[in-house]
Amino acid sequence: MITTKLKIRTFGDPCLRQRSACVKKVGPAERMLIEAMLATIGEKETDIGLAAPQIGINKQIFVVDLPDFPHVFVDPKITRTEGKETMEEGCLSFPGIAFKVTRPRKIWLDYLDEYNNPRHLECEGFYARVVLHETDHLNGKLLVDHATRKEAEEKKDLLGQLENKTREALKANG
Repeated sequence: MITTKLKIRTFGDPCLRQRSACVKKVGPAERMLIEAMLATIGEKETDIGLAAPQIGINKQIFVVDLPDFPHVFVDPKITRTEGKETMEEGCLSFPGIAFKVTRPRKIWLDYLDEYNNPRHLECEGFYARVVLHETDHLNGKLLVDHATRKEAEEKKDLLGQLENKTREALKANG
């Protein structure tokens, strides 16, 4: 089992804005990645989901660490949505910053599991929110993109500080 905690990319890192490539078939490399991602979010009670772009790998893979809920999603496709619901959301790529986000209340999703089995999921409420949040990461869409103009303006300084810190770290690491 892989126990290395992966480095989470934060706001300002260009990899978070890239669309991820389809995986099409899960192989040994993807399984190792999935194992490392699950180990990373399993270390903290507050970490619920992690998408591959958040660790600098632009593949359509995300993992979720919730009881009685599928854990691995590969090449997810939202096929239908229903309703609307607004809740406050945080993100590992935006430490200490949260936004009120309106998302569909219920979703239907097709995806592959870690064994290449096609799966279909219908979920609502918090589970749908988690899946939609992680799916956004695969499409280069971030939490701040859902913020109202007013909320983004109120958190402009925090976002600027995070973005500057991220860019400085990227320059330092070459």
